[in-house]
Amino acid sequence: QVKLVESGGGLGQPGGSLRLSCAASGSIFSIFAMGWYRQAPGKERELVAVISTVGTIRYADSVKGRFTISRDNAGNTVYLQMNSLKPEDTAVYYCNYKMSGKIDVWGQGSQVTVSS
Repeated sequence: QVKLVESGGGLGQPGGSLRLSCAASGSIFSIFAMGWYRQAPGKERELVAVISTVGTIRYADSVKGRFTISRDNAGNTVYLQMNSLKPEDTAVYYCNYKMSGKIDVWGQGSQVTVSS
């Protein structure tokens, strides 16, 4: 099985930056996708960004130009660099691992709060 461990959440200021990390361990396949979702109080969980092992990247419109997803292939780790933070970015952020049609694993969730 795959296990995801997140780190890096916390309090950020508007206009500031935070970086989330997600380390995957276990039975990692060669081809998969990892990404970040977030869920704010009273709202549906939404995709923030996703990256595949072949480099395909997708972002939510709300974070384009501000957030960057990247991967460390050797360590099966993905990062979410969050710049120009806005209060609307406040949410619980969940790392996700997918191997299409077979595996769908979630991290424990990381609270990100953007406030002055």
